[in-house]
Amino acid sequence: MGLNKYLLKNTIEAGTDEAGRGCLAGPVVAAAVILPMNFKHPLLNDSKQLSKKQREQLRPLIEEHAIAFGVAFVDESKIDTINILQASILAMHKSIEKLTIIPEHIIVDGNKFKPYKNIPHTTIVKGDAKFMSIAAASVLAKTYRDDFMLKLDVEFPQYFWKKNKGYPTKQHREAIKEFGVTSYHRKSFKLVPNQLKLDL
Repeated sequence: MGLNKYLLKNTIEAGTDEAGRGCLAGPVVAAAVILPMNFKHPLLNDSKQLSKKQREQLRPLIEEHAIAFGVAFVDESKIDTINILQASILAMHKSIEKLTIIPEHIIVDGNKFKPYKNIPHTTIVKGDAKFMSIAAASVLAKTYRDDFMLKLDVEFPQYFWKKNKGYPTKQHREAIKEFGVTSYHRKSFKLVPNQLKLDL
């Protein structure tokens, strides 16, 4: 069972998705991709099922064969200012803005989106497991974000971002307890479970 190539026929359709929404640190990253009608690749399937190696293999192929693609970052200070849902939508809008071809329709992973300019859109829950362009956008968003977190890991190795990419693993939370927070942590998130209990 392969992915669907598009939702609307004979339409320039862009798929968009984000990565890093549930992280405690780092940006939320979104991508938008317009694929040619004849694009297919055996690896491009539900992006969550892909290994790191498979995602890394797919990224240059997607970038080479896509009619257009865009990737955008929204950093932690903006996330803290406007909240993670709004920041995710903003990142998706920014990634669509970077497309060199204006899509006629946008398909969005998830169930929350705000209209972008006056382009019609459709939200699709688990869209990255259903549509090729969303799966491709998911691969780009995830690989660009992972690369960024690897760079931050060099600066702050004690948080193990190389491994956890900023997600709330036990190890990450323990490091926050021990070392406190960095400028890359999202201050509006509950960073450690007992954050509100202060030892007075």
